[in-house]
Amino acid sequence: MKLSVVDTSGKTLRDIDAADEVFGIVPNRSVVHQAYVTQMANRRSGNANTLGRGDVRGSTVKIRRQKGVGRSRQGAIRASHQVGGGVAHGPHPHSFRKDLPRQMRRLALRSALSDHAAKGTLRVVEGLAPSEPKTKHVQAALDAIGADRRTLVVSGDHDATLVRAARNVDRLVALPAQNLNIVDLVNAHYLVMTEDAVRKCEALWGGENLKPARGRRAEAV
Repeated sequence: MKLSVVDTSGKTLRDIDAADEVFGIVPNRSVVHQAYVTQMANRRSGNANTLGRGDVRGSTVKIRRQKGVGRSRQGAIRASHQVGGGVAHGPHPHSFRKDLPRQMRRLALRSALSDHAAKGTLRVVEGLAPSEPKTKHVQAALDAIGADRRTLVVSGDHDATLVRAARNVDRLVALPAQNLNIVDLVNAHYLVMTEDAVRKCEALWGGENLKPARGRRAEAV
């Protein structure tokens, strides 16, 4: 497929060829959803903790005798229905981690990239990285190409100058192609990439790294 390359003023410079298996597939939205849920679950710390009736301090002696006082039956003061007692069935530290096969993770990334390309929210910009870490340069480039909502900027390799220039721009995330992830791709309204980033994505998730699809999955790839 063809992708247009623009400069930081929004002027179209040329068209480049992009791999169809990375930027031109039919998005598999089910796999994208699974990858998104998996990544968000793996971010959870799972540190919430409560004290049960065996963990709180207090006597285990029965509050009052069982019969003869005309009142309700009560046990220890550490019971969950007592003030200061333990929590019944409360949360305890545990892992929320989920596993997702590598081929599904790769398919989710290619689906998200293809979705941006199909919707026209993918911009390939030349000269995006400023010579000095000035936020105004990045903001001016985003305004010129019409990226006025949540934007993800992807460079070929880690660019410290670009990261420093972009970190003060509201609703903007800048990262290298190798750190591309499904959550940032799905959350972004616009995807801005350098030509090096396009080639890096093709090298990472296309060509020899693409596993041939079989059966019903072949129709979605």
